Amino acid sequence: MGKEFGLALFLLLLCQRGNTQLQSCPYRCQCFTPVQVLCAETWISSLPRNLSRQVTDFILMTSSVSYLIPNAFENSPQLTKLILMNNVLRSIHSEAFSQLTQLQELEISGNHLLEHLFLGTFSNQGNLIKLFLNYNQFKMMLPGIFDPLKQLETLQMKGNNLSDLPEFLFLKLNNLRVLDLSLNKLTEVKWESLAGLGKLETLKTNYNLISNLTSNIFNNFSQLVELHMEGNKISELADGIFFALTKLEVLNLRGNLLTSFSDNVFGFKASNLKELNLKGNRLAQVSSLSSFTSLTDLILSSNQLSNLPEDIFNNTTMLENLDLSENHLSSLPGTIFQELFSIKTIHLNKNNLSRLEANLFESQLFMQQLYLSDNRLETVPPGLLDPFVMQCTVRLHGNPWKCDCHMFYLHDWVLKNALDIEMLDRVLCDSPNFLQRQTVASINEDQLVCQVSKEGVPDLRGCSLQASNDSVTIKCRVNKSSPMTVKVQFEEDDGRLTEHVLTNKSGPLKCDNETVTESLLE
Repeated sequence: MGKEFGLALFLLLLCQRGNTQLQSCPYRCQCFTPVQVLCAETWISSLPRNLSRQVTDFILMTSSVSYLIPNAFENSPQLTKLILMNNVLRSIHSEAFSQLTQLQELEISGNHLLEHLFLGTFSNQGNLIKLFLNYNQFKMMLPGIFDPLKQLETLQMKGNNLSDLPEFLFLKLNNLRVLDLSLNKLTEVKWESLAGLGKLETLKTNYNLISNLTSNIFNNFSQLVELHMEGNKISELADGIFFALTKLEVLNLRGNLLTSFSDNVFGFKASNLKELNLKGNRLAQVSSLSSFTSLTDLILSSNQLSNLPEDIFNNTTMLENLDLSENHLSSLPGTIFQELFSIKTIHLNKNNLSRLEANLFESQLFMQQLYLSDNRLETVPPGLLDPFVMQCTVRLHGNPWKCDCHMFYLHDWVLKNALDIEMLDRVLCDSPNFLQRQTVASINEDQLVCQVSKEGVPDLRGCSLQASNDSVTIKCRVNKSSPMTVKVQFEEDDGRLTEHVLTNKSGPLKCDNETVTESLLE
């Protein structure tokens, strides 16, 4: 009897423990810890009502919840993190979050039917630090909706249908550090809406359709560190537009419609700027960048640059990576890189370069990567690649290399540095015809010969050619003061060449008129 009573008591306690656990974790939700709950079931159509008062992090994903009613979270006022992602929310009542006064992070993202938020939605969220409103269908934000969020540091609204921003929309967000407005439909930003963002560190407005910027739009962004405006339709930057951005380190203007760029846009010495990305614009000219004394990365690729000023990089002595690829450059001043002592990478590939000055890289001792591929180079001047004291990766393919007597330097350099040349098998001779399509590394030095022009040929009127059976006789009458060398080359079926050389070495006691004869067997 005692054993049966003990067993019944044990089962009762076990059931009570199970009921306690069931009550603390909502049905078909996951409770990873006592403070974290995840509910991710499509059949869930309403918020769970039995959340434990211990729960601080609640995540609702891929559910069928379509409305948030007033006081929707009245039983969980202790929440500090609320994520509502990829649901089918259509409407959120202005008092849905009224009890969540401790909330620090709120995300409402991925709701393809949610088009607006009511004024007062965030009235009691004075402690909110992060707010994510991404990939919904918001077309506008009401003025004042963010005013209560005085502690907010991060605000993301990317991937919506925002076409306009009301003036002074972010006026009260004095602690904001990150603002992301990318992937919207903005055609023009009334930048007064950004007033008050005195501590903003990162602003992203990329992949919208912003077309113009006025000179005072960034006046309140004195703490801005990163500015991303890629993928818009900006065609012009006013002088001094970035004057107030004294702490800016990264400026990304990639993929716009700029035709020119000048350091006048800063109106001061931009001593903190480290990265400048102007790739994929329509730049036909870039004036001096001498104000950017701390610049380490400069990307000017995929533009329409045909020439560069000789002094463009004066004072940019910290530059480490320079990308000038995919432009229309046909030549470069010999001293254009002379102050770039710290440079490690220069990309000049996919231009129209047909010649290079011998001193072009004389200051680049620590070069690690040099791309000269896909240009119009036939040769390079002796000594061009000698300054590098470290192992340097080089690309030379895609040029019409002329493998003649002017190729000795490059041919020797290629053989000595073959391991550092990327795609060596694509570094091919384009001329002369008998070497065409052969790799530069595979030919012999004695094949590097130049065809003599008619102007350079000596007077051959004193020479005669006689053929008899399988012999050819060349007879030349030469003056001892005009020595002559005769070279005869035989090309075999497999393309190999053999060469025979005879030189007239008339001494001082020789007669003025001496006949030199060479018989060669074919």
